[in-house]
Amino acid sequence: MFLNPLFSLPPLLPLLLSLLTSTAAQDHLSFTFNNFKASPNLTLDGIAKFTPSGVLALTNGTRHEIGHAFFPTPFPFKPSPNASVSSFSTSFIFSIISDNPQYSAHGIVFVVAPAPRLPGALSGDYLGLFNETNNGNSTNHVVAVELDTVPKSEFQDINDKHVGIDINGLVSVASKAAGYYSNGRFQDLSLISGKAMQVWVEYDGGKKEMNVTMAPVHLPKPSTPLLTLSKDLSPILDQTMYVGFSSSSGYITSSSHYLLAWSFKINGLADGFDFSQLPKLPRIGPKKVSRLLTIGLPLSLVLVFGVLSGVVYYVRRKRKFAEVLEDWELDYGPHRFKYKDLYIATKGFGEKGLLGSGGFGRVYSGILPTSGIEIAVKRVSHESRQGMREFVAEIVSVGRMRHRNLVKLLGYCRRKGELFLVYDYMPNGSLDRLLYDQPSFTLSWQERFRVIKGVASGLLYLHEEWEQVVVHRDVKGSNVLLDGEMNTRLSDFGLARLHHRGTDPQATRVVGTLGYLAPEHIRTGKATTSTDVYAFGAFLLEVACGRRPIEPRAAAENLVLVDCVFSFWHKGEILQTVDPKLGSQYVAEEVELVLKLGLWCSHSEPVARPSMRQVVQYLEGDIPLPELKLMGNSATGLMFAYREGFDDFALSYSQSSSVAESILSGGR
Repeated sequence: MFLNPLFSLPPLLPLLLSLLTSTAAQDHLSFTFNNFKASPNLTLDGIAKFTPSGVLALTNGTRHEIGHAFFPTPFPFKPSPNASVSSFSTSFIFSIISDNPQYSAHGIVFVVAPAPRLPGALSGDYLGLFNETNNGNSTNHVVAVELDTVPKSEFQDINDKHVGIDINGLVSVASKAAGYYSNGRFQDLSLISGKAMQVWVEYDGGKKEMNVTMAPVHLPKPSTPLLTLSKDLSPILDQTMYVGFSSSSGYITSSSHYLLAWSFKINGLADGFDFSQLPKLPRIGPKKVSRLLTIGLPLSLVLVFGVLSGVVYYVRRKRKFAEVLEDWELDYGPHRFKYKDLYIATKGFGEKGLLGSGGFGRVYSGILPTSGIEIAVKRVSHESRQGMREFVAEIVSVGRMRHRNLVKLLGYCRRKGELFLVYDYMPNGSLDRLLYDQPSFTLSWQERFRVIKGVASGLLYLHEEWEQVVVHRDVKGSNVLLDGEMNTRLSDFGLARLHHRGTDPQATRVVGTLGYLAPEHIRTGKATTSTDVYAFGAFLLEVACGRRPIEPRAAAENLVLVDCVFSFWHKGEILQTVDPKLGSQYVAEEVELVLKLGLWCSHSEPVARPSMRQVVQYLEGDIPLPELKLMGNSATGLMFAYREGFDDFALSYSQSSSVAESILSGGR
C-alpha cells in the first residue's frame, strides 16, 4: 500500500512548513521605498532611470518618449483564479516639471498590469500605456490611475489637470479635477506646478470599492477621497499582477516626470514615508543670482548679453526648423519641401488646421507662403532609417502619377523622426463625412454614381495603366475626397505599403479597415489588386446603402452589409437596401447594377472577382452585367452567366461563407 511520506514526519513539521511558507509569502506582499538612492531592483523600460540624488525619473524632458518602472515580482491579487480580488493599497510621491509653466505633456499613471512591460504602447496622448489597436480591449486586464495634464476629446478628458481611474483603456470610468478636501472645502492643485504631491490609491476587496486621494507632500492624508469608484475588479485582474508606473512626453512641450517615494501592500494599508529620507527634486530653472552680483555687473555686459541672445535665438530657430537631408536627396529637389514652409503654411500644425487623423498620422490644411497654393499635409512618424532611401524614391515615384481621379502627391519633407507628405487640398472633404456627418445634406444618386465611377477609374489607373502596379490597400469612404467642384479624388494610394518600408521584406502585415479587408488578406497579410477589388465591392454597397460595411450595433441579420444585401437579393427585393435618405430619387437600373456588382466584387474567392477594367466597363455600360441566378432551390449560391460572346463563369456565394465568417474564422 502507498504511504504518503508526509505522514511519516513528526506531527509538528507540516505545520512548521506551512508557517514558513506563509511568512515567505508575506515578504512579497508589500514594499516601501522612501527614495531610490540604492537603485532598487525595479524593471525599467524606455528612458526611465534613477538619478544620483535618489529620484526615479520616468522621463527626462525629451519629447515623444516613454518611461516605465515596474516592481519585478508579481503580487497575488487573488488567492485563486476564480476568487475575488484582495484588498490592496499604494501610496507614492510624484512631481511633474514642465519647460512651460502653462502646458505639460503628458502625465503619470499608476498601473496594475499582467506583465512588467507594456509592449507596443505609444507616447503622447496614450501615456505610454496603450496604442490605437489595444486601447479599450477587455483582454488588457489593466487597472490604472492617471494623473493627466493634456485634455484629449477622443478619451473624454474633462480638463488639463485631472485624475482618472482607467480600466483597460484611456476613457476614464471615473475622473475629477486634481485637488483635495480640507475642512470640507475643495482645494485645487496644479499637476505641473513642479511641487511634490502625494497620492493614495486604496481598493477594499470587501466593499468592492476603490478610493483615490491626493494632497501636497507633508500634509496628512485627507479624510475625504478625491475619487470613489464602486466596482468589482475581480473580472478584470488576474490572480497575479505586476504594479508600476508609466509616463510619456509629447511632440510640442517637453516635461520631466519624477517619482520620489513609493509603497505598496496587499491586504492592508501601504506604509507611510519617512519624509527626512525623501530626495530633493531637480532644480527648476537657472540658479538664482544674488542681488549684489547683479548690481555689480558693468553696464557694458548688457550689450554682450544682447549679442549672445541674438546668437542663441538664431541657433534655436535654426534647430527648430532643422531637417534630415542627405546627399542622395538632392536629386529630388523639386519634390522636397522645406519644413519651415510647411510649419508656416499650417500655422505651426495647430489644432485649428487639423483636418483629421487616422492610422498613418494626422492631416493639416495650409497655404504655402511662397506660392499661395492650398495644401494638405499628412504628418507621420518613421521609426527607422532602414530603407528610407527606397521609401523616398517610391514617394517621388508616386508623385509622378497624373490622373483626374487621384489626389496629387506634391512632395515630401523629412525632419528628425517625422515624415511630411504634401497633397493638393480638397475643400469638400471626404465622402465619408458627407455620407454620415451631414444630417441636413444628402448626396443625390447622380453624385454618388459619379463618385463610384471616379473611384473605379482611379483604381484601374493604379492597377493597369500606370508604369507600375500600385495596390491601394485601403479603399474606403474616408479616403475618397471631393474637390471644390465635387470631382472625385482617391487619396492615400500606395501609402500603406510605403509606410511600412524598412521592415523585414519577407514579413506580411495586415493593413486596412475592418469590413473592407478581403479574407485572403487577413489570412496571409498579402495585398493584391484583387484585395483592392474586394474593398471596392464593400465601398459600392456602402455608397448605395448609405451605411458602413459593418454596423456593430445593428441587429444580427444586418450586422454585415454584404450579408444583408445578399439576403434581400435572394428574396428578389434588392432595392429595399437602398439608402432611405434617397427616397425614390434614384435610377433603379443603376442602383441595381451597383448593388449586384458590389456582391460580385465581395466574393470570398479572389479568382472569382472581376478586374477593375471589367468593373469600369460595367459601370460605363460598355458591356452588360452577367445575369444573377440562384443555384438550385435554396440561397446556397449565385451564378453569373455571361451573355453571348463570353465563356460561362460560375461562382458560389453562400451566406455561411460570407464576409463576416471569413473574418471571424478563416481570417483570424
